[in-house]
This record gives sequence, C-alpha cells and structure tokens, in this order.
Amino acid sequence: MKRTMQILIGLVGLLNIVIGLSFLFNPTKMAAEFALSPLGTQGMATMRADFPAFFLTGAIFSLIGAWRADRTPLMVPLTLITFALLGRFVSIAFDGIAPTTFPPMIIEAVMIALLGVAYNAFGKPTQRR
Repeated sequence: MKRTMQILIGLVGLLNIVIGLSFLFNPTKMAAEFALSPLGTQGMATMRADFPAFFLTGAIFSLIGAWRADRTPLMVPLTLITFALLGRFVSIAFDGIAPTTFPPMIIEAVMIALLGVAYNAFGKPTQRR
C-alpha cells in the first residue's frame, strides 16, 4: 500500500509541476484553460507568479512526501487543495453553478482523497534527533 501511494502521490506532484510550469511559461494558454482573463501586464505577471507558486509548492511537497514516504510534507498540498476546493464551494454559493463547475472540483477531491490515504499509509512521522 505504501509503495502504491508513493507512486500515486508522485503522479499528483508531477501533474501539479506541469500545471505550474505551464502557468509560468505559457500563461495565455493556461488562462484559456482555467477561464481566466488577465488584465494587461500586471494580470500576466500575477498569473506567472501566483499560480505557479500554488501549483509548484503543492507539487514539491507532494514529491518530497512521496519520495520519503513521509506524511508530514503532505500537509502542504492537502491544505492548499482543500482551500481551493472550499473556494469553489463558496463560489457555488455566491455565483451559482456553470457547466464547467464540477470537473475541477472532482480533480481536487480526488487529489485530496489520494493525499489523505497516503497520509494515513505513510504512518506516524519519524522523530528526528
């Protein structure tokens, strides 16, 4: 189980690296895929800064957790993605539902579930002396 979760969390990390780097190097394409409209130079800068920060941070900590089979680093992507999913529920409450509402929510829920299972599979954190 532990090895399977290492592989799956590694894939979660790699997916988020691809997304983060795509926002960094091809923000126009990612804006279209994520239904965003950056306003001018500052909007593009925000997409190149904030989105890679979110996705690459989650990815790095996912990969660290997967590599070490250590649950502690998994708290970072778990927290990030949980808040993202929470934001989507708030958006539903305030803005309603669109045809594109649920696919990203399903992906986020699957990643949260995988990270949660891995968190349990990796056991208690090791004590460092």
